Amino acid sequence: MGQRNKRTGRRTEVGELEMKKVLVTGGTGFTGSYLCKALIEKKYDVTALVREGKEIKELEKSGVKKIIGDLAKPETLSGKLKGFDTVFHIAALYRVEGVSKNLFTIVNAEGTRTLLNESVKSGVKRFIHCSTVGVQGEIKNPPAKEDAPYSPGDHYQESKLEGEKIALDFFKQGKIGGVVVRPVGIYGPGDTRFLKLFKHIYRGNFKMIGKGKALYHLTYVEDLVDGIILAGKKENISGEIYTLGGEGFLPLDELISLIGKVLGKKVSALKIPLLPIYIASWICEIVCRPLKIEPPLFRRRLDFFTKDRAFDISKAKKELGYSPKMPLEKGLRITAKWYKEKGLL
Repeated sequence: MGQRNKRTGRRTEVGELEMKKVLVTGGTGFTGSYLCKALIEKKYDVTALVREGKEIKELEKSGVKKIIGDLAKPETLSGKLKGFDTVFHIAALYRVEGVSKNLFTIVNAEGTRTLLNESVKSGVKRFIHCSTVGVQGEIKNPPAKEDAPYSPGDHYQESKLEGEKIALDFFKQGKIGGVVVRPVGIYGPGDTRFLKLFKHIYRGNFKMIGKGKALYHLTYVEDLVDGIILAGKKENISGEIYTLGGEGFLPLDELISLIGKVLGKKVSALKIPLLPIYIASWICEIVCRPLKIEPPLFRRRLDFFTKDRAFDISKAKKELGYSPKMPLEKGLRITAKWYKEKGLL
C-alpha cells in the first residue's frame, strides 16, 4: 500500500519518491519543455533553470516558474537549488560545428559537476542526469544494452560521457540519489533536428548515401519524458543507467520510405556510393576549417547513413516500468503534420 500526500492528495507507491518541487534544466529546449509541461500536468511544482535573457512565456502560461543560472558560470548557480526535491538535468551544449572542445567540457561536464555539488549542498533528494546513447558511439553488436562499451565519436559525445561519469560517481558514492538516462533519437512536434531530413524527402531531393541498411532507432518525445519522470520517482534505484527508446528499430531505407509515406511523397531509389562522398567531405573540412567557415559537407554527417543506432530498452521496462506507447508511423505522421502546419516544409 502507498501513502497519500496531504499537500497534493496523490498516492505515492512503495519505492516512489513524491516529487513536491522539481527543477528542470534545459526547460526551454525540445525535451525540457515537454518534460516541464508533463510534470505540471501531473501536479508537480515545476521551475526551469534558464540563462539570463531567455524567455519562457509559453511555459509560464502552464504554471512553470523560472530561476536564472548558467551552467558555464558556476557563480550563477550558487544557492539557487534550495528547496527542490528533484533535479532533472536535461540542459546541454549540443553538437554544433565550430564549438571548441573546451566549451563542450565546461558546459556538459563541469556544468554537471557544479549542478551536482549545488544539489548536494541544498539537500536535493534525487538527481536525474540526461546523457545520450551517443556515448556508446557506433553500435557493433546491435541492439546495445547499457553496459555496451563506451565509444564517443566527437567532442560533444566525449563531453557527455564525462558528464555521465561525473554523475554516476556522485550516485555510487552515495552523495545523492539518482540515475542516468540515455535518450535515443528523439522526435515529435517541436523538433527541428529531423526537419532537414523531412524537408529533403518532402521536396523530392533526398538521396541515400550507401546501402541504407544501418539500423535506426527513434523515440517519440512524450514517451521519453514519461521514462524520465519514472526515473525521478524510483527512490530505491540509484547509480544505474537506463536507455529510453521507442519500441523497436528498423533499417534506414525502411525509415526513409515510412517518412515518404506519411508525407505522401515518393522517395528516389537511387543510392550514391559512400566512398566518393566521404572523400569530398574530408576535402571540405581541410579547406573550410582553417578559414573558420562551416564546411557544407563533413564526415560526421555521414554517420547517419553508416552507423547502427539500435538499442535494448528491456532494463528500463523491467526496473522503471517504462512502456513506450507511440507507434512509429503514427508519431512520424503527427510530426509531419506539425511541420506542415508551421510552414517548415
